Amino acid sequence: MYKNLVARRACALAVTSFFFSFPFSAQAQTAPVAPPVKAAFVYVAPLTDAGWVRQHDQGRKAVEAALSGKVQTTFVENVAEGPDAERVIRDLAQQGHQIIFTPSFGYMEPTLKVAREFPGVKFESVTGYKTAPNVATSNARYYEGRYLAGVAAGRMATQAGYVAGFPIPEVVQGINAFTLGMRSVNPAASVRVVFLGEWFNPPREREAAMTLMNQGAEVLAFHTGSTAVMTAAQERGKLAVAYHSDMRKVAPDAQVVAVTHLWGDYYTRRVKAVLDGSWKSGSVWGGVKDGMIRVDGFGSKVPAAVQAEVLARQADMAAGRLQPFATKADVRNNEGQVVMTAGQSLSDAEILNMNWLVEGVVGKLAR
Repeated sequence: MYKNLVARRACALAVTSFFFSFPFSAQAQTAPVAPPVKAAFVYVAPLTDAGWVRQHDQGRKAVEAALSGKVQTTFVENVAEGPDAERVIRDLAQQGHQIIFTPSFGYMEPTLKVAREFPGVKFESVTGYKTAPNVATSNARYYEGRYLAGVAAGRMATQAGYVAGFPIPEVVQGINAFTLGMRSVNPAASVRVVFLGEWFNPPREREAAMTLMNQGAEVLAFHTGSTAVMTAAQERGKLAVAYHSDMRKVAPDAQVVAVTHLWGDYYTRRVKAVLDGSWKSGSVWGGVKDGMIRVDGFGSKVPAAVQAEVLARQADMAAGRLQPFATKADVRNNEGQVVMTAGQSLSDAEILNMNWLVEGVVGKLAR
């Protein structure tokens, strides 16, 4: 009996040894795969072939490409600032999105309100300036591209028109930088501004562009969300500076250059931070040297010498040798008051609170 017990134990040991001598199955060896991060984007206007929303959607696609299999993105387009934005942002948080990007200035307060209700969700207020423990802010130094575009425009025209959304500092910075760029190569240049009080309204953008051209504008610039200004310039045989995206597709003859902003790297970094648990609130304001702003897409009417000059200045800006709001001589506003003294370089705080229009701008800010 003892011998039989020993034999049975030996047999069991042999079977066990046989089983463990084989490698585990792939399923047993592979660690559980973490579910993808859910990232959402809220867009203030419809998604079209060019413009503000297109650039941010390109950023969303860059996240998907860089983090394939680790992220799941979604977007909601044409969401008005205010109550509609708050409702949409809250819905996305309730649906389990871990990070929500809200790229429009008017989304700042709705984002902050929803963020207080969902402390476990990360929010990215793009163009906003108020942070919270779970709300970060970011923006691009659009004014740097505006200055460079102004150099190109100043080489090709003297009278410019500018269709703008709202007289907020970001827009004012762009108007002033564009004017300073034009006048750096053409001291007689002037820029007439029209404020629309909205970001996206193609018929009104077009109407404003037509009015400015009727008043003598040879080249147009704009800070709105559609391609309407570009198509109007194309129809009238005038010149225009594309904003947000390259718009030669709709204005092949009119486009002087495009001021573009690029979000792919920043958005990818922020989603990656959610993935690895390193996400923190903060503020980022990137420009040419950071790869967030650039001018490109020169039109067929722009002489090679002008293209080379603009690209050289862009290289200077990337290297820190050129700043739009640094001056060797006094700079006055369009009411005759000195706003920058010789040798002065405006601080970020001063640029972010800019509330004056530089000499050469025809227009007023609401007081």
